[in-house]
This record gives sequence, C-alpha cells and structure tokens, in this order.
Amino acid sequence: MPRTPEETIRRLLDLLLAKDMDAIADLWAEQGTGEFPFAAGDAPRRLAGRDAVRDYLAGYPERMDVREIPVVTVHHTQRPDTIVVEFTAHGYTVRTGEPYRMDYISVITVHDGLITRYRDYWSPLAAASATGTLPELLGSLRSGAAR
Repeated sequence: MPRTPEETIRRLLDLLLAKDMDAIADLWAEQGTGEFPFAAGDAPRRLAGRDAVRDYLAGYPERMDVREIPVVTVHHTQRPDTIVVEFTAHGYTVRTGEPYRMDYISVITVHDGLITRYRDYWSPLAAASATGTLPELLGSLRSGAAR
C-alpha cells in the first residue's frame, strides 16, 4: 500500500536522523523534483530526477550532523497528495563544530508513495552562517551582482 504524504515526510525525517541519504533519495519518484526557491550562491534552485537528488544529498552528513528534529507540524491541503510541513532541525556543523538550528517549510507532493515534487523554503543565510560559509555566500552574491 502506498505511503501517504505525511508518512513519506516522517520517513524522510527519520532517514535524515539516521544519515541514510541513499534511502532518502529512494523516496523520490524517478522523475520527481526538488526545488529551493530561496537558494542563493552556488546552491541549486532545482533538482530534476531521483539521481540529481541523490547527488545533491551525497556527503550531507559530512557537512551537517543533524541530531534532533524536535518540532514537526503537518498541514493538510485541499489536495490529498500534497502537504505543507514545518520542521526544525538541530545538530552541529561538521566544519565548525558549531550548533546548528534551522527552520524549514516544505511543500511536498506524493504519488504512489513517492515524492514527485518537494519545494523546500529554507534560509540560505542561516545555512551559510551555520556551516561557516557565510563569507563565501556573501562573496558569491557580490560577484553575481557585479555581472
């Protein structure tokens, strides 16, 4: 029996805590997409297909050590295949050892238990600050503005 959108996101978050990036990518439909409307700098704004998601997630545990997701709120929409999820992730950045706390809002569409569209609204400034790459992000934004 196919997973509901809520079961799928809860599975994804469990796998994130387990640091199983391949299993997270396996939650995507073959042609499913990942979208990051607020992405900045070198971060991709769109991933097309499961393999692109897998490549994007490769090495994530070496950058971010997510230890806890204490808050998850699921909002159901008028479409049974789509939910809006608010969650908070806590952990440490591997590069700096500094605490990591990030709030996310994601809109997820699931068909036959697989993610067909994942829109992730996160703050690139908060992520760069947490990972110790804020100077690089600001530099890339400055050089992008100069073009």
